[in-house]
Amino acid sequence: MDTRPTDHQAPPPSGYRVPLVTDQLFPDQSQTHYPPFVDSDGYSPIFLGSALMERSIHPCKISPNLQPYTRVPYGGTEYAHHGRYDLLPFDPHTMEWVRTEHGRIPPGRRPIEGGYEEGGQKLYHAAASINGCMVPGKTGEHLHGANIPFGGGEHTVHENYDILCVLILLG
Repeated sequence: MDTRPTDHQAPPPSGYRVPLVTDQLFPDQSQTHYPPFVDSDGYSPIFLGSALMERSIHPCKISPNLQPYTRVPYGGTEYAHHGRYDLLPFDPHTMEWVRTEHGRIPPGRRPIEGGYEEGGQKLYHAAASINGCMVPGKTGEHLHGANIPFGGGEHTVHENYDILCVLILLG
């Protein structure tokens, strides 16, 4: 049964996800859609996801060229996550990247929820340029910026990064 919405229904706050586990094969393009980013090598695909941690869920980057596939900006490092994660297929017809800074949710926008901290604070999908490469990570009002996993570290970006939001169609 197809559970995708009709044109008049909004997607859920967290988008439509593909549940995965690190010890299974990476899904094909019929499930992942096109990758919204490429790695610093210029061709390796990078997808959006959420890693299910012990007492929290964190937005992350996913690459079928990494082992394990999932990398989370966590604890000052680019944490290699093992276990359950959800891939968020990027859909340019229902999603858009909106420029923001300092953990702010842009006025009039609905960010796509990517998870939450142990204390319950919401986390959203973010993307920022690190060494000339757009890399997905996480943001939240309590973070005052975006945390991005790259090159083994967790990079904090306070300005000029993007937050993933539901596309608002005018007219």
